[in-house]
Amino acid sequence: MLKRHHFFHFLEHLTLLFLPPNMKKWLVAYVRLHHEKKTAERLTAMNIENFLPVQEEIRQWTYRKKKIKRVVIPMMIFVHVDAAERSQVLTLSAISRYMVLHGEHTPAVIPDEQMERFKFMLDYSDEAVEMCTAPLAPGELIRVVKGPLKGLEGELVEVDGKAKVVVRLDLLGCAGVDMPVGFVEKMK
Repeated sequence: MLKRHHFFHFLEHLTLLFLPPNMKKWLVAYVRLHHEKKTAERLTAMNIENFLPVQEEIRQWTYRKKKIKRVVIPMMIFVHVDAAERSQVLTLSAISRYMVLHGEHTPAVIPDEQMERFKFMLDYSDEAVEMCTAPLAPGELIRVVKGPLKGLEGELVEVDGKAKVVVRLDLLGCAGVDMPVGFVEKMK
């Protein structure tokens, strides 16, 4: 009889057969708490494309201020891998597994377009990007026409009386940033 660990290891190798060998997909890997930055460095050293969403912010202590890089989604890192690289990622001790859809065994894939919009928001936003996992009612589809996020497409929602531009990441919820309503236009 197969032990549970061996069964999941078998499933991992079996699912490798279903991805075309050279097709890269964005997957979400679970990382040990507070090991996200070091894991990103190790993946880069292994020549594996990865994305760790971080934002610079200024933290205030009693007598000083310091600029830090805050991990936006703790315990997760995005990897852009093909079938062979997928198993390499799991050799790192800080990575436990891939995110899977409920009731399935294959890793959940994040579409390239969603990743690009998310990266753009993180790169160009002057405001802190916050992740929200609560389901949102679909809002107006908008395009940002002014400011550092000009060109970003997403949804306009209202949270606590403030307008937010939201980019959906189907598997993780959404990422939102405060936005003056005058900076956006309705998409046609």
